[in-house]
Amino acid sequence: MGSSGETGDTADRQRRVRVAIVGAGFGGLGTAIMLKRAGIDDFVLLERAAEVGGTWEVNTYPGAQCDIPSILYSFSFAPNPEWSRLYPLQPEIKDYLRRCAEDFDLVPHLRMEHEVLDAAWDEDEQHWNVVTDKGAWQAQVLVGATGPFSEPSVPDLPGLERFQGKVFHTAQWDHEHDLAGERVAIIGTGASGVQIIPRVQPVAGELTVFQRTPTWIMPHPDRRMTRFEQRVFRRFPAVQRFARECFDLVQEALVPGFVHRPGLLKGMEWLGRAHLRRQVRDRELRAKLTPHYSFGCKRPTFSNKYYPALAAPNVDVVTSGIAEVRENGIVTGDGTLHELDTIIMGTGFRMTDNPVFDRVRGKNGRSINEVWQGDAQAYLGTTISGFPNFFFLLGPNSVVYTSQVVTIEAQVAYIMSCLRQIERRELASIDVKPEVQQSFADEVEHGLRNSVWNVGGCSSYYLNDAGRNFVFYPGFNRAFRSRTREAELADYHTSSAAERSAISSSQRTS
Repeated sequence: MGSSGETGDTADRQRRVRVAIVGAGFGGLGTAIMLKRAGIDDFVLLERAAEVGGTWEVNTYPGAQCDIPSILYSFSFAPNPEWSRLYPLQPEIKDYLRRCAEDFDLVPHLRMEHEVLDAAWDEDEQHWNVVTDKGAWQAQVLVGATGPFSEPSVPDLPGLERFQGKVFHTAQWDHEHDLAGERVAIIGTGASGVQIIPRVQPVAGELTVFQRTPTWIMPHPDRRMTRFEQRVFRRFPAVQRFARECFDLVQEALVPGFVHRPGLLKGMEWLGRAHLRRQVRDRELRAKLTPHYSFGCKRPTFSNKYYPALAAPNVDVVTSGIAEVRENGIVTGDGTLHELDTIIMGTGFRMTDNPVFDRVRGKNGRSINEVWQGDAQAYLGTTISGFPNFFFLLGPNSVVYTSQVVTIEAQVAYIMSCLRQIERRELASIDVKPEVQQSFADEVEHGLRNSVWNVGGCSSYYLNDAGRNFVFYPGFNRAFRSRTREAELADYHTSSAAERSAISSSQRTS
């Protein structure tokens, strides 16, 4: 989907907008829609890809599917009665986001294939200078909607550059490359690996799966939505809203076990073990695939096809660590050479060192990475001290254990509250107080101290190098939504527009 409106780089270079949004996935589009509904048209959506969709534009690997029900994994204000499955596949989610962009008249605001190279706060002028590869913008407010799954993580494997075959990451899937009959390696058995392996196994001649840690796999309740259900949702939208609320409550019911008393999750462990026993008869393979940590410590996932694929005769599950990569394959710690034609990286994303954190620079020219120094913190997961008028979607400790769209909508409501108050009080900028941000960080650390993510006996991307959980909010999504409904400007240092204008005028005349 291209943009309309001004054409040519010159028009873009001269643009000043009230709000610049970086990213056109759920977060960016959700923010833009709320701006539109509030009567704010002075904004731009900057997206480096050629089409909208964010995570669902990038991840096009075979079998890519959401692990949250479609009714919940969509905007509450834009229900889709036409979902074809209970758990949507990637093409359908991307198509839903494209329709949202069109239906809410966002196309004129979209600037596709505009990669943000730098975004710097100008303290004197009280605005953000945003530089893309196709021109520069000035914005009073900057919204970072780049998402946590935007930069693939590729492990630094010794000798990888020497490999003579094909190498690609799941988020950079090579659809032109034919895997038929090949000796294929898949490194990683996280969410993407679980979805890819059943698709690659029937095609590959030999499939070698390199597993560092087994994943809890649950029976998948996915099914096709019936025409009757779709018809009811179309004619009676309240029924779909009720169904969404029911799914949300089911997700909320898991919170006590995840956050406070992991022992409550023993039933889920039993279900996962029973699923494994039922689908994998070979004891040796079953032992490899049995997690030795608490359910929920790492991200669990759903599949009815993963275990049967791993039990297929052309599949080898390797648990010995990778020692090096050679021209013709991978050598594991036990000295075995696994000869290969293609290596597929199912190794996740750069959560703590995303390059965008180096490109956003706040007061004194310091980047987010320089401020965080490996310990990501943000007030309500949304604002970062030292970065005035900057709002970060799905930031540190904002994730509640449900659809991330729920989190995004709560954060967007908070952003809109801030914008209303900035306008009403005629402010130039707001910057969250460091002590407020620190208090929130201390609160979530205390709240997560007994959570399954912290004490479940695993190592996961939820924890930073210091062992602090920087991903989750320690409670129900209703509590998070309540806290983000209305911003309290007492939590912020504020700068009056009149004062800034007077200072600027004084500087010009002196």
